[in-house]
Amino acid sequence: MASSIEQEVDHEFQPFLTVYKDGKVVRHLFTDEVPASVDTQTGVASKDVLINPSLPARLYLPKALNHQNKLPLVIYFHGGCFVSGSAFSASYHQFVNSLVAEANVVAVSVDYRLAPEDPVPIAFDDSWEAIQWVISHSKGEGTESWLNDHVDFNRVFLSGDSVGSTIAHNMAMKTGQLCDDFKLLGIALIHPFFWVKKGLGCPEKNVISEKTWLYACPSSTLGNDDPRINPFAVGAPSLSGLGCDRVLVCITEDDVLKDRGLLYYEALGKSGWGGQREIKETRGKDHVFHLFDPCEESLELTKWIASFLNQ
Repeated sequence: MASSIEQEVDHEFQPFLTVYKDGKVVRHLFTDEVPASVDTQTGVASKDVLINPSLPARLYLPKALNHQNKLPLVIYFHGGCFVSGSAFSASYHQFVNSLVAEANVVAVSVDYRLAPEDPVPIAFDDSWEAIQWVISHSKGEGTESWLNDHVDFNRVFLSGDSVGSTIAHNMAMKTGQLCDDFKLLGIALIHPFFWVKKGLGCPEKNVISEKTWLYACPSSTLGNDDPRINPFAVGAPSLSGLGCDRVLVCITEDDVLKDRGLLYYEALGKSGWGGQREIKETRGKDHVFHLFDPCEESLELTKWIASFLNQ
């Protein structure tokens, strides 16, 4: 029988996780991991790699391959408020698989480490290391043949949903600052998680999001005005330094974070950033609906992103 301290809850962040007084962490979302495979419906092949002993990733290769015509690459970051989610969960595996099939691209889905065991900024550090690992293949001399043989490194994109979009934005800013010999072509942000110290919209959802960020990043002295989560904060780096040429922002009508995605799109246009931007809105749907509801709107979202990657 479990002791009383084992059963006592220390932190409760529904729907993401429960943390008990004895230190046990129980995650509730995206825990149904599935193996890499060759998908019987799309023909997309996937396999798992280790970027380093603590950083796995899943690679995806579409069925239609031509060694003379290399393909765009998408580096994908899952959501989960920095405390849950996995590149290997059924929801993310199915979504990235469907995107690879629809867009005919190669993908690397990054399984960065999670808080509270590995607090932010570890998720950002892992994501940056994954990008550097991918770039190491740009001359055809990397350790992974799928990247050496099939990727056009002039057409590399970052994408993610929710905090995966937050990571993609931060990585694009860092690429613009630090990578003189490599440039991303674009980023596709799906229902981006950007925040402010003063919450928005639905109070219940605000409480969950605000507290989870503070819990995931206890070292932050700025709370929800930290530029990593709030690119509009005073003192945040100018969006004019975004290190890519194109941006797609996808929002949903019923998402409490919708206004932040819209503000990001508008702020890009006013920042002096010289790239091309577009925004797409799904009506009547909430945050990351496509991971849980295989509806017509989910297929439409996938097609939007595929079109963006192939422009």
